[in-house]
Amino acid sequence: MLLAWALRRLIRRGHLTLIDARGRTFEFGATGALPAATMRLHDATLHHRLALEPELALGEAWMDGTLTTEGCTLGELLTVLSLNLDTAPALPWEAVGERLAPVLRRLQQYNPIARARQNVAHHYDLSDRLYDLFLDSERQYSCAYFRHADDSLETAQRNKMRHIAAKLAIEPGMRVLDVGSGWGGLGLYLARTCGADVTGLTLSTEQHARSNARAREMGLHDRVRFALRDYREEAGTYDRIVSIGMFEHVGVNHYPAFFATLKRLLAPQGAALLHAIGRMDGPGTTNAWLRKYIFPGGYAPALSEVLPVIERAGLWACDVEILRLHYAETLRHWHERFQSHRCEVAALYDERFCRMWEFYLKGAEMDFRYLRTMVFQIQITRRIDALPPTRDYMVDWEQMHA
Repeated sequence: MLLAWALRRLIRRGHLTLIDARGRTFEFGATGALPAATMRLHDATLHHRLALEPELALGEAWMDGTLTTEGCTLGELLTVLSLNLDTAPALPWEAVGERLAPVLRRLQQYNPIARARQNVAHHYDLSDRLYDLFLDSERQYSCAYFRHADDSLETAQRNKMRHIAAKLAIEPGMRVLDVGSGWGGLGLYLARTCGADVTGLTLSTEQHARSNARAREMGLHDRVRFALRDYREEAGTYDRIVSIGMFEHVGVNHYPAFFATLKRLLAPQGAALLHAIGRMDGPGTTNAWLRKYIFPGGYAPALSEVLPVIERAGLWACDVEILRLHYAETLRHWHERFQSHRCEVAALYDERFCRMWEFYLKGAEMDFRYLRTMVFQIQITRRIDALPPTRDYMVDWEQMHA
């Protein structure tokens, strides 16, 4: 069987048991080795599909229930697979896809304004209740910052907002633009804690309505406003610009326009902070299943794809920080909360949706925990002297606002 041949090449760490659709059992890896997992196939077409297009077929089979686990969880199965993917030799037929990847990814990431709105709606305009069930109370849908291993999700998300505000040295009265403002948590924090005047941009109608409603409820609507607008349509001048978890939706074709827009909107002595998911092993492509079902048009870039565009835009990359395991922990919390509310999610949608999101959250955690995915924060200015020359001011700011 083609799948058994492929798995024999793949599994070098831990142990995997495969029960195929005919009831035959195959063992891979050292007997008794940990971690261990067992998967059962219920459809004979998976014998070839999982070998020929594993990225897409694995997630779809889990969603459809044609692939299940026995005596283990999905997380344990994905742990075994992830630990081996990093060092696995490429399969012969994968070489064709690798040669086509540079061309295909530019088509996949072509995100003019109309398409960008459609892509955002696909993921962010789901039921408003869904995100309440697994996010923190501020609905921060991006990597948290765990200063301590036992930080709660709420604490870690507050840490993240404080850490970002400190890097930007935000002072009362500063005009701040939040590009990709989500449900408004960061913008409201910057207005409430720092005294900033904030404009947030989102392409999600659900997020737009919720964030403005929150601003009114908190009595901050005179200092925080959220617009349903693409960053390319924005005008004005801002002392600070922040973008958290939005750059992954820009697309490599549009990086020059993104940073040209940032430069146009930023005051001469202004500063910006870009927080995004990235990859540590150079340019690549988005996982086929993730691109189809979760984030159409999305892509996590390597720093080697971002920094040269910043340079060509005539901007300073003043500081770069790599957050490594923080997103793995964030996703672990999200998955646990999602599973604890699974019945409510099924009532909103159905069981297939639940299995899709379970695969998304746990699979993403494995990427950040075992593979080559991370988060980067790049501090950007127009002028060399826009911020203090050492990082001490960041520490001081965080301590003052702890």
